[in-house]
Amino acid sequence: MNAMLPKKEDLTICFAHAAYRLQDRIALRKTGLKSFEVRSREELEARLKEADVLLVSGLWRNELIDVAPKLRFIQSISAGVDQYSKEKLAAAGIRLASAQGANARAVAEHAISLVLAISRRLGEARDNQAKHAWRGMIGDLDRREDELDGKTMLIVGQGRIGGRLAQIAKAFDMKVIGIRRDAQADKGAADAVHPYADLDRLIPQADYVALTCALTPETEGLIGAKQLGLMKPSAALVNVARGKVVDETALAETMKAGRIYGAGIDVTREEPLPAASPLWDLPNVFITPHTGGETRAYEDNVLDLLLENLGRLWRGETALKNQIV
Repeated sequence: MNAMLPKKEDLTICFAHAAYRLQDRIALRKTGLKSFEVRSREELEARLKEADVLLVSGLWRNELIDVAPKLRFIQSISAGVDQYSKEKLAAAGIRLASAQGANARAVAEHAISLVLAISRRLGEARDNQAKHAWRGMIGDLDRREDELDGKTMLIVGQGRIGGRLAQIAKAFDMKVIGIRRDAQADKGAADAVHPYADLDRLIPQADYVALTCALTPETEGLIGAKQLGLMKPSAALVNVARGKVVDETALAETMKAGRIYGAGIDVTREEPLPAASPLWDLPNVFITPHTGGETRAYEDNVLDLLLENLGRLWRGETALKNQIV
């Protein structure tokens, strides 16, 4: 399948995101490409008919294909692409590429930040700061801050993000076990890599279970009551993957019962996380609003991918970088 793009001088790009400054960043490159920016689904639906190329993530709905007669290429702003119907895009002759790798470093750093926040009890420290309370020394070992040296991290999804997280974890002298679809691929910084079939066997060994996998039929609901029940009482779960990878009800019940030590959650099944969710108020649960991939360099990283793929399409090449459709 080969998208036929207009010539550079005839091409129009639509940047569709509620916050990112893609229009400002591409203007600094002086590419000569025509573009416009929208900030809402309503604006996107009204103006998408003008676009040959679309950069989008959360504002996308597959129904928009029906109002996009010129659209030939979507460069996803996000690494995850579960919001797109590959079948419908292919039928409409629209190519799709992901932004995989654009925020790998940022997400990996966010994951280790959540690990450190749990280990060093930073939530408690922040709460005490707000109350102007100076906590005394603690005699109870189970309630003290801890170290990462010698701990085991199980990384579920040993791709670009998981691979980078493994490097960081090794810098803290942790043992790293990776899980990936192709367990025979290069293990990178991990001490060992296993297939998904080994997950339940490996979970009891982990002090930290870090989820960095893509959302697929195989990974949806991957961490449920059974897997949480296999974790050590002293262990913690960190999710920077997708909310649907975890059974949130089971996680809340597990945390309420004190069956695991902590959780760091950057992604939830429903975003924003509903105000009534019990996860908000549970002790030693850290919630960040899907900001794991946020970085000052993100727009430029995505634009690099866009320009690479536009060049390939103009040259008549079949393969795209991070090709999905």
